[in-house]
Amino acid sequence: MSTTTALRPQQLISELQSHGFRLEGVPSEIHSRRGGAGPSDHATVLIDGRPVMIPIHTGRALNSPYLASPPDTDGAATIKRDGQHVARIAFARQPRFYRLQTLDGVPYSHIATLHSTDVLATTVLQTCTRYQSRTKSCQFCSIGQSLAAGRTVARKTPEQLAEVARAAVLLDGVRHMVMTTGTPPTPDRGARIMCESAEAIRAAVDLPLQAQFEPPDDFAWFRRVRDAGVDTLGMHLEVVTPALRQRIMPGKAAIPVERYDEAFAAAVEVFGRGQVSTYILAGLGDSRDAILDTCRRLVDIGVYPFVVPFVPISGTPLEDHPTPSAAFMDSVLAPLADMLYEGGLSARAMKAGCGKCGACSALSSYEAAR
Repeated sequence: MSTTTALRPQQLISELQSHGFRLEGVPSEIHSRRGGAGPSDHATVLIDGRPVMIPIHTGRALNSPYLASPPDTDGAATIKRDGQHVARIAFARQPRFYRLQTLDGVPYSHIATLHSTDVLATTVLQTCTRYQSRTKSCQFCSIGQSLAAGRTVARKTPEQLAEVARAAVLLDGVRHMVMTTGTPPTPDRGARIMCESAEAIRAAVDLPLQAQFEPPDDFAWFRRVRDAGVDTLGMHLEVVTPALRQRIMPGKAAIPVERYDEAFAAAVEVFGRGQVSTYILAGLGDSRDAILDTCRRLVDIGVYPFVVPFVPISGTPLEDHPTPSAAFMDSVLAPLADMLYEGGLSARAMKAGCGKCGACSALSSYEAAR
C-alpha cells in the first residue's frame, strides 16, 4: 500500500518499528504472534508492497501515537497519527497451512510459523541450556514463552518439519525457510539437529534453507551443515560491546567476539561471501560507532550484518527497555547500506534467511534507496 507522509519509506518503517501501533478494535483475522523465539509480539503488514514486522502486542505499542484502522475485506487499513493520515498499509493474511495438523494431532503452527509473507520459520529445539538460569540467560529472550503457553512443541522432528515445509510451499507460496534453535549442552551448539532437519526437508521439497546456531567447537560442522542442504548460515552476535554483552547475555558472552570472528571467517569459506549473516540488535546500549565499526569488520570478512531495532518482548527482563528512535536507526542504517554496497553484499543476493527477508528492519529499504 502507498504512503502519504513526509517521511521516506525507510524512515516510516523505522518509526513504526520503534513505536509500534495501536489497533482500532481487535480484528481476529490479523496474523500476529506472541512470545517464542524470533520476532514476537508483532504483526506483518505491507508498506509500499514491502512486508514489515511491526510490534502490536508490546507495552510501547499499546501507547503508540500511531493508530491502525480495522482492515477491510482485502486487509487494507489506514495508519494515523494525531488524527492525521500517515500511510495506507495492508495486513498479511492468515496462512492456509495453519489449518492443518499432523496425523498425531499436532497443529502445523506448533511446528513452524509464517514470518513476513513468504518465509517459514521454526525453532527446532525450543529449549536452551541457559534459559532457566538468571545468571546465564539472554535478558531479551522469550524462547520458553510459547512452549509454556502450549503454542509449540519442545523438539520438532525432521519428519514434522518436512511435512509442514512441503505444505507451506504448496499452500502459501513460501520461498525460503529459517531454522533456529535454542543452544543445547553439546559442542556442536545445535549444528547436528540442523543437519538432520535439513536433510529431511530437502528430501521433501526444494526450499532454500538458513540454519542459525552459535559457533560450534569444531568448524567442520559448517561443511556438514552445508552438505545436508543448508544454503546460508546465521550466527548472531546481538550485542557487540564486550561489557554490554556480559551484562545482557552473560552466558552467551562466554563465547567472545573474537571467537565469532574466527567462526565467521571459517563459515564464509564454506558458504561464500554474503551467505553468512549475523543479527545485531540496535538500541540495547551499543553506540552508533560501535555498531558501524563492527559492521565494517564483518563486511570485510564477507558477513552480512543484519541490524534490527531492538523490540522488547513482554515477560522478559528487558520488557520495559526503550526501543531505539527512528533517528538513531537512520544514523546506522544509511551508512551501513553504503558499506554493504561497497563490499558487494546485499539482502537480495542472499539465498535464504532473516537478512534476505528483511522484514524486521528497514535495512533493505535503505539498500534499495541508495
